[in-house]
Amino acid sequence: MLDSWKTVRGDTASAVEEFPASDFDFKPVSDVMTFRELATHILQSSHAMTGLLLDGVENLAVPEFRSMLTPYFKQLPPHDTPEDLASALRSAADSRCAELARQPSDFYAGMITRFDGQRVTRLEMLQMVKEHELTHRSQMFMYLRLKGLVPATTRRRQSKAKA
Repeated sequence: MLDSWKTVRGDTASAVEEFPASDFDFKPVSDVMTFRELATHILQSSHAMTGLLLDGVENLAVPEFRSMLTPYFKQLPPHDTPEDLASALRSAADSRCAELARQPSDFYAGMITRFDGQRVTRLEMLQMVKEHELTHRSQMFMYLRLKGLVPATTRRRQSKAKA
């Protein structure tokens, strides 16, 4: 699971590196996040959610849920430029995966209450964090396509097909 998430994160960071810096605030329509906002959201939300898991929080279905996330945002390195954002995406995932890898198996089997009230294991919650990133990464890939760029995942698939 952790290796898979790190692979997903690497492709997210690559998209940030490849997107034109001059267009970082691009969004195809007015009511969606910009490319920069998507990447920042992935960084912040995954860091906060995994931080809550590691800190032993068991109930996320509380009125103060959003305010519980804020301290984790402050732990992140500066990520104002595309280069810093790509670096922060990689380093945050590397450090979180290392912390998560040190957890015993019963940590992952432990039950928590998700923010929507559903009871899940910590492993299921971690899977949801990865799926959340995949959803927003797909948006980022669409933005790349709208700029005439081919995402790294497609380039790898095309390269294998040619080989």
